[in-house]
Amino acid sequence: MAKGKLTTVYFCNSCGYESSKWMGQCPGCHSWNTFTEETVNRQTAKGRTSLSSALSPSNGKPVSLSGIELKDEDKIDTHFKELNRVLGGGIVRGSLTLVGGDPGIGKSTLLLQVCRQLSTDNIPVLYISGEESLKQIKMRAERIGEFTDSLKLLCETDLSVVEETIRKEKPSVVIIDSIQTMFSEEVSSAPGSVSQVREATWVLLKLAKTLAVSIFIVGHVTKEGTVAGPRVLEHMVDTVLYFEGDRHASYRILRGVKNRFGSTNEIGVFEMRNEGLIEVLNPSEYMLSGRPKDAAGSIVVCALEGTRPLLIELQALICHTNFGIPRRQTTGADLNRLNLLMAVLEKRLGLHLGECDAYVNVAGGIKLNEPAIDLGMVLAIVSGYKNIAIPQDVMAFGEVGLSGEVRSVSMAEARIKEAAKLGFKTCILPAGNREQVKDAGGEMRLIYVENVKDALNAL
Repeated sequence: MAKGKLTTVYFCNSCGYESSKWMGQCPGCHSWNTFTEETVNRQTAKGRTSLSSALSPSNGKPVSLSGIELKDEDKIDTHFKELNRVLGGGIVRGSLTLVGGDPGIGKSTLLLQVCRQLSTDNIPVLYISGEESLKQIKMRAERIGEFTDSLKLLCETDLSVVEETIRKEKPSVVIIDSIQTMFSEEVSSAPGSVSQVREATWVLLKLAKTLAVSIFIVGHVTKEGTVAGPRVLEHMVDTVLYFEGDRHASYRILRGVKNRFGSTNEIGVFEMRNEGLIEVLNPSEYMLSGRPKDAAGSIVVCALEGTRPLLIELQALICHTNFGIPRRQTTGADLNRLNLLMAVLEKRLGLHLGECDAYVNVAGGIKLNEPAIDLGMVLAIVSGYKNIAIPQDVMAFGEVGLSGEVRSVSMAEARIKEAAKLGFKTCILPAGNREQVKDAGGEMRLIYVENVKDALNAL
């Protein structure tokens, strides 16, 4: 262990807040009983190196923006269109990417498939695992396909050995699986602790910037769905990707929640099969497969995920309650939004929904928080309440206000084109989007509505 002063500090497991004494509530994130005691080695400032030489090749001198050149070689093609979309066009050289997700969701499988694609292009890749042996990785790789010698494997948890190997091999892409298994002898706490995770991330960040190596680190998640460890981990990396979905289902959704090189909230859809993860290039068609015919309370809505419009079936079941207080339940939608929309229908249209249970489900398992699905939810609720089916070729989008008005939404033209591509004949949309989409409908019938009453009369 390097020379330094050993001190005892307390870290918050939720946000990484550091304190010299134990506290019941964290001042940073206001969580209760999250402080853990750790012994750290306070090194002198001479023990750390600066990133200034890597981040500023001009030796600290300011340069003009026009004097910086960008090349196409600064991004590496992964041969996965869905992954390239989420990353912003490909893997940026010298970037540090965090990949999080539930256990068994497919994080390691996806990254191993990326290694296979890169190795076929003779791009040197180093896969470092702290959780599996070499034979276990070999067994998983044989299920995916054939690999070339451009991929090298290393089973190691010592951070100093990992750093030395990366400097010696000089690969273009490095996979760290996982960051919670890496430990440094300069930190006295156990692997996976706040101090160890922060130290390991700092070392990998330094390697990525100084050697222009693209590094992917896998992070375990907590029961709340966030990456385990300090919150500062997500601030240090360039890109944060979350793998979502039910591990017992076949679909997987890769969502970018932070990206310094592209748009945030972009998603990529994958399907888990025996040979690994397969891209779903047309998610709308995939999400609408198996849709029931002539079913009351069912309608197709168009939600926007990043820059991608998705057509998803929204279902509502309305029935009289057997208890004094009606029950409200949603799967994939906001429960508070459901209560608000039912109050609007009861006040503006006179529907007696206060005596009914309401269940809303977003088919396909995707979670939708966009207000553009309000109009579709209103139509599905009324359809389920009156037990009248909505025609199969009708889709709707629009935000509903407390006065019952239907407000315009963004990228209406892209939503209509996506619906026309899948054969929908009628679209109910806000009147405020009339000027934006007057030439986008083609053969599709566009019904412009100003309030929820107009939308119901159109059906």
